Amino acid sequence: MFSLFEKLSLRVMPKQLSQLCLGALLVSGQAAAMSDQALFEHAREAYAKKNELVLAEDVSQLSSQQYILAPYAAYWLMLLRIDQADNAEVQAFITQYADMAFVDRLRGEWLKKLGKKQDWTVFFEHYPNFKRSDIAVECYALYGKHQFDNQEVSVQVKKIWMSSADLPSSCTPLFDAMQEAGTLSANDIWARLRIALQDGKLSVAKSIIARLPNFDKSNLELLAVAEQTPKLLLTSKTVNIKINNKKATLKTPAFKTRDDIEVNLYALDRLARTNIVDAITVNQSLQDKWSANDAAFAWGRIAYHAARTHHPQALEFYAKANETPLDKEQLAWMARAAMRTQNWDVLLDAIGKMNPEQQQEGAWRYWKGRALKEKSMVVDANKILGPLSTERHYYGWLALEELGSVMNSPQQQYTPVEQEVLAIASQPGIKRALELQKQDMRWEAKAEWVWVTRDYDDKQLLAAAEYAQRQKWYDVAISTADNTKQLHDFNLRYPVPYRDLFRAAAVNENVDEAWIYGLTRQESRFMHYAKSGVGASGLMQLMPATAKWAAQRMGLSDYSQEMIHDIKFNVGIGTYYMRYTLEAMNGQAVMATAAYNAGPSRARRWAADEPMEAAIYIETIPYGETRSYVQKVMANAQIYAPKLGYPVQTLKARMGTIPGRAKPDVILADVE
Repeated sequence: MFSLFEKLSLRVMPKQLSQLCLGALLVSGQAAAMSDQALFEHAREAYAKKNELVLAEDVSQLSSQQYILAPYAAYWLMLLRIDQADNAEVQAFITQYADMAFVDRLRGEWLKKLGKKQDWTVFFEHYPNFKRSDIAVECYALYGKHQFDNQEVSVQVKKIWMSSADLPSSCTPLFDAMQEAGTLSANDIWARLRIALQDGKLSVAKSIIARLPNFDKSNLELLAVAEQTPKLLLTSKTVNIKINNKKATLKTPAFKTRDDIEVNLYALDRLARTNIVDAITVNQSLQDKWSANDAAFAWGRIAYHAARTHHPQALEFYAKANETPLDKEQLAWMARAAMRTQNWDVLLDAIGKMNPEQQQEGAWRYWKGRALKEKSMVVDANKILGPLSTERHYYGWLALEELGSVMNSPQQQYTPVEQEVLAIASQPGIKRALELQKQDMRWEAKAEWVWVTRDYDDKQLLAAAEYAQRQKWYDVAISTADNTKQLHDFNLRYPVPYRDLFRAAAVNENVDEAWIYGLTRQESRFMHYAKSGVGASGLMQLMPATAKWAAQRMGLSDYSQEMIHDIKFNVGIGTYYMRYTLEAMNGQAVMATAAYNAGPSRARRWAADEPMEAAIYIETIPYGETRSYVQKVMANAQIYAPKLGYPVQTLKARMGTIPGRAKPDVILADVE
């Protein structure tokens, strides 16, 4: 039986074979002299370069040395070979490595290959074992069921179709077949076009338009105008554009055909996104041109953007859109606009219009309970707030306070014993995860950890979290402890590493230590090497520009960008910036937290003219990421305070009241 290396060599052209074999022998000699870790890194480089021959030799060497990560190198080789490998070879590999975290990803790639070849017998033999969420595989499965087994799949197809996402090419034949069968109707195509346009996905919109046979080509060109200069398109009779590098003058769309209407609605939506005042004025001038349905839809989009910008007439615009169906985000912002005016009836109406899944979100259960309580419907309110108060998150703790209780330091429910921790440490998957972490393969390390712990009970999860914490793998320790259902260990969920450093920084900057811990847990989960997608680094996730700005204000003349990765410097700069935001927000911690994440000028802009409950301010932050961030930081600080020895107070008291907006003497700039 040939080895994998020999199989690869046999596929090489004879004239090249001797040269490649000589090269392989040289590589083999070099590989034998490497450490396990160095050889594994060599294999990674070979995979990145798609060098099957070198990777095959590395796999052989790693396997002979019984290196714990040798299966990962074998997995990379199989990924490179999957288009040439026969089904039996792939199946044998999956069987051999059935307990590995990567096997389901490989199964997904194999299913895509089988779907593309329309090998439905083998595809459906193995598809039930695929556990990951992958739209490409799902589209192949639905297409196969439709073509191979004549199954009714229209409901599942429309769930995928009604999205603004740029869907994989494997979905195209499925949509083609459904459109040809009439199951994917013209109305479905128009509906998805609206979704794509209102989400600003112009390239996706154009691919959808290709399915409409009579869409005016000039309107297709005008979509770009609507995106860039929407007011010009809506208020002018003609616009000048370039088509194939040639200047052209096009008439702006009338209000006669459906594609005319959609281009105009898109332009209005784009205008409302950037200038709500102009959008309101323009829309009022267009009322005699819209149909009743289109006018309601237009006001629905205006209302949504008005609510997000805290326009005082947002609820009036929602009333004008009463006849049009509102999507999930529109209803959420209708509810938020009602909160800011304390219009509890409209808040209840908005929540009542949400689908059952959205209504069950913690936010809307809490605010429904609050609205009922504000209307003196205490019994009905408590039916909602009571069960919610047992859940361990921001809204659960707010609900607990509505019932008259205060969240104290959570009681320790279970502490794993040493034998349980050692049992976790001895497991091969846990060892692989730690070795991947050492190799700086952090995504794979976490994926391996999640795979190994996926079926753990609460005691095993806490033992695993304890072991991760001992390795100073704090983010994994926290997420693992967070997954328990009945038994909890809040020392693992809310660790206090770097205590001396944080305490000193808190004293030096006169900042609440619990707030520092709450913010750092949310920013990096105490992993000093953490780096965000936008370039923020370290424990306190500092942007380079923010760190440089703060260093200059602190008088650090020797600052260099590399210093941002030093733990002590990172914490020092981070707490200095926390104090700056706190002072800029007149001591209001909620606003300062929002400012830390999104910038001081935005945090000020989100306040109202009159004082406001902090929970309402947070709930109506326009950016979902910042909204969630502030909620979690404040809830974290609430838990950390008693752990650190500070007095217990309610979460509402910690968050305080947002003062009415006043014109500042100095305009604060956001440090980006």
